[in-house]
Amino acid sequence: MIDLTKMPKLGFGLMRLPKKDGAIDMDTVCRMVDNYMKAGLNYFDTAYVYHGGKSECAAKDAVVLRYPRESFYLATKLPAWSLKTEDDRDRIFYEQCERAGVDYFDFYLLHSVEDGYNYETYERLSCFEWGVQKKAEGKIKHFGFSFHGTPALLRQILDKHPEVEFVQIQLNYADWDNPIICSGELHEILKSRGIPMIIMEPVKGGTLASPPPEVKELFESVRPNASPASWALRFVGSQEGVMTILSGMSTEEQMQDNINTFTDFEPLTDEESETIQKAKKIMQDKPTIGCTSCRYCTDGCPQGIKIPDIFSLLNTKRVFNEGWRVKSIYNNSVAAEAKASDCIGCGQCEGVCPQHLPIIDLLKEAVKELEE
Repeated sequence: MIDLTKMPKLGFGLMRLPKKDGAIDMDTVCRMVDNYMKAGLNYFDTAYVYHGGKSECAAKDAVVLRYPRESFYLATKLPAWSLKTEDDRDRIFYEQCERAGVDYFDFYLLHSVEDGYNYETYERLSCFEWGVQKKAEGKIKHFGFSFHGTPALLRQILDKHPEVEFVQIQLNYADWDNPIICSGELHEILKSRGIPMIIMEPVKGGTLASPPPEVKELFESVRPNASPASWALRFVGSQEGVMTILSGMSTEEQMQDNINTFTDFEPLTDEESETIQKAKKIMQDKPTIGCTSCRYCTDGCPQGIKIPDIFSLLNTKRVFNEGWRVKSIYNNSVAAEAKASDCIGCGQCEGVCPQHLPIIDLLKEAVKELEE
């Protein structure tokens, strides 16, 4: 069993690293890693597909080659969509070891387990049993999975696979009662079984770091010097059973703000919990697209459409009514290579979206709002 007290509360997610001239900005990443480690934090989360396969390499250059192996935890994931046969499990795993420059991973996950294809693939290719074997070989220290499915599926998997040591779920105050994400119910299932949780999307892809003006004013009235992101992170950190909270930090400023939040961490007070509920109601009254910018949809898009960037602009228009500015950004930047109207309706994006968004219909909305 994992000792929760010995795990860093803040994990460094390597999915949204800073970029310069189209490539990962390794100088900035190294500075961020150094500041993170100096703060006594040491959990790094990557995956086979992050940054087009470059994230694990970045982990090697910024962490593995610069710090003693025993001084940090490194987590990565096995992608169902890249598996065709059982041989692919080892092929990908040892490619990950080479990319990251390690002989073993501290935490290894089956990536994005959800109802349908992904879960069926992991079962068909005996990936749970494979993970247990890799752990017996010393190649994996702790084995679990990241989850984007229904509460019913989570219960089913945990009943069938008691060997699972931890589960990574999406959890934030905006998704606590979300009928699609079901953060609150997933949390309760894992808490009741005593299964440690790693949390992804605590700031919902950055959405909760830049909430509507009235939410920001509400937070400032209670805690004047605290950032909106710190409110989101403290909400998650106040939940029972949470082992590590991942933040995909893209700037040194984000890094420092998050470190400040978790230095001498303060759980939410009763007043602050009530404030969160008020903020959630304000946001729920504004219909936005629940995209977390994971970018799974963009990797296989035959048209090269920047779907998350388009949805971000749509949300900005919905919440802040920034019509002309949003159109300007869309035309001059986001749609420079491919427009929403270039969508051919193939459905590839909807098949891999962890948030189960009706992407094709939303792109049609984008055409009306941003192109006409």
